[in-house]
Amino acid sequence: MELNNLLISGNLIEEIQSILDEKDISKNVRYKDENEVTEDDLEWADAYVGFKPKASLDFSKVKWVHSTGAGVDRFLDERNWDPGVLLTRTIASFGQKIAEYSLSYILRHLQKHNQFIQYQAKKEWNPVTPGILSEQRVVVFGTGEIGQVVANKLSSLGVSVTGVSASGSGKPYFDQVIAQNKDLTSYLSNANWVISTLPLTSDTNGMLDEKIFTKLNSAGFINVGRGKTVNTNHLLNALDDEKIHTAVLDVFEEEPLPQSSPFWEHDNVIITPHISAETTPAEAVACFLETLEKVEASENFKNQVDIDRGY
Repeated sequence: MELNNLLISGNLIEEIQSILDEKDISKNVRYKDENEVTEDDLEWADAYVGFKPKASLDFSKVKWVHSTGAGVDRFLDERNWDPGVLLTRTIASFGQKIAEYSLSYILRHLQKHNQFIQYQAKKEWNPVTPGILSEQRVVVFGTGEIGQVVANKLSSLGVSVTGVSASGSGKPYFDQVIAQNKDLTSYLSNANWVISTLPLTSDTNGMLDEKIFTKLNSAGFINVGRGKTVNTNHLLNALDDEKIHTAVLDVFEEEPLPQSSPFWEHDNVIITPHISAETTPAEAVACFLETLEKVEASENFKNQVDIDRGY
């Protein structure tokens, strides 16, 4: 594929431009704010690189679209994708970052951090025995690249990890993988934590609802996938019914999270602003340049998006 004109936008545009300016990529490059990209820009471009494009953009005008993030729902939602246009995504250290993020909150709960902080403030000497990881059972929704890294890190510390996926096909580092259309009651009722790494697709939209949450028995819930995969009202009901003791939420249906959201003031909700696996500029450029080289050389690459599956 011949690619001469590159249109680069997105949340890391200034940093990416600074890095690419130091490299000789022998291309015509146009940098524009995502909200300022026009149809004329797409007429000019052979390839578009971005993070959260305007919904009105017609990508059928270009040959290749590359997301600087791991997810591509922002490109596919409410858009009829031209099958002749290649779509790729960034692969970086997302799995490692999300595994560490998830582990930090599991350990925070097991080690009774909140309790000891409260005891210290009251000058109370109150020994409470912490829990241990090797007794924990975790269910991970999503067994792709990120889910597998999460399972790897947790299982290496003695955690029992069950995966849930569309197919139920076995994957490395999971004790077992169950198809999402099977009866998950026994796995969910015995889970200490549920972690969602699900991408947003037509199949996963609203998938984590009362059918999942009502089967839990005072478990922790971590969402590092996509906000729209969770039914917000059903999650709040599960928190109020103590089916979930703590919800750690990094992604939301609407971002930034509106101030009117009940999550802000809920005692058992921890909010982080979609930071569990941010792409660094260096990672974004490295993946983009590697993909560019392979696309032009018609070589195989592992970050092509299956449009029908949405990831």
